[in-house]
Amino acid sequence: MSQTVVVTGASGGIGRAVARAFAQRGANVGLLARGRAGLEAAARDVEEAGGRAYLVPTDVADAAQVEAAADAVENAFGPIDVWVNVAFTSVFAPFTDIRAEEFKRVTEVTYLGYVHGTQAALARMLPRKTGTIVQVGSALGERSIPLQSAYCGAKHAVNGFTSSVRTELLHNNSNVHITAVQMPAVNTPQFSWVLSRLPRHPQPVPPIYQPEIAARAVVYAADHPRRKQYYVGASTVATVLANRLVPSLLDRYLGRTGYDSQQTSQQVSADRPDNLWAPLDGDDGHDFGAHGAFDRQAHGRAPQLWAAQHPLITWGAVAAGSSAVSAALLVMALRGRRH
Repeated sequence: MSQTVVVTGASGGIGRAVARAFAQRGANVGLLARGRAGLEAAARDVEEAGGRAYLVPTDVADAAQVEAAADAVENAFGPIDVWVNVAFTSVFAPFTDIRAEEFKRVTEVTYLGYVHGTQAALARMLPRKTGTIVQVGSALGERSIPLQSAYCGAKHAVNGFTSSVRTELLHNNSNVHITAVQMPAVNTPQFSWVLSRLPRHPQPVPPIYQPEIAARAVVYAADHPRRKQYYVGASTVATVLANRLVPSLLDRYLGRTGYDSQQTSQQVSADRPDNLWAPLDGDDGHDFGAHGAFDRQAHGRAPQLWAAQHPLITWGAVAAGSSAVSAALLVMALRGRRH
């Protein structure tokens, strides 16, 4: 019998790739996002990959809309087996340049959207005593960087509430599971549609990976949800380790490099369109797809996926090299003191 999977943020980026990956296994996929053009294109992807699609335009910041979407998917396909939270929004700007209502909006979508999705999933899974929730997280939920305070804060919050929910499920010996997949920099359309007050075009901090790698990790986590979380990409593991070993040095390093590393050389207009308040794939029918503008720089191979599936080996390998990272950060910090 086919699985029924719900994916939030399914119209583009990682969510789009995740929907396609589950469809390749013949799953029924409920697609949730705001933009109809992207959802309709995602539905075509799912059908072409061998699955069945049901799209529900949904703003995950609205709990009632998420509940209604969950009902609609179950009416179409039956009980939800897997719920994947992906939807987010962000603002690229120094904290002092972000307006209060913008910060609130990012929090409502990127944090409360996961809360609402998790609540909707648990309300249906717990009575049936089966089901899996996968939170698509980020290395930035473990280690914050400049210019993304709203997003980093929301991703930290996702980790915090998810850990709490997990302990409650364990207390109740539940057969419902919740896990997280912490992602590296991924080549998604967000850098072209996010609200930005930077002088140059935003970019993910290299190394950059393709969304299909992220999607395969999510599918694996859904199949093996007993582990607390998965780290995708050596860069994610190295970032987490460096933050635990030398957080103050990492602060200095990111303070010096974090502005330039998140911008290309391309100048952008201060009034470029963004999707903070409304989707960009609107009446013009534009579909952003899964990939962003960095295909040339992005890694398409997936040793990182193997790393996510074998975390003990990966952590050992990265730990062996973490002293070199720490030493490099120390040298950079000392050089910074001299100037």
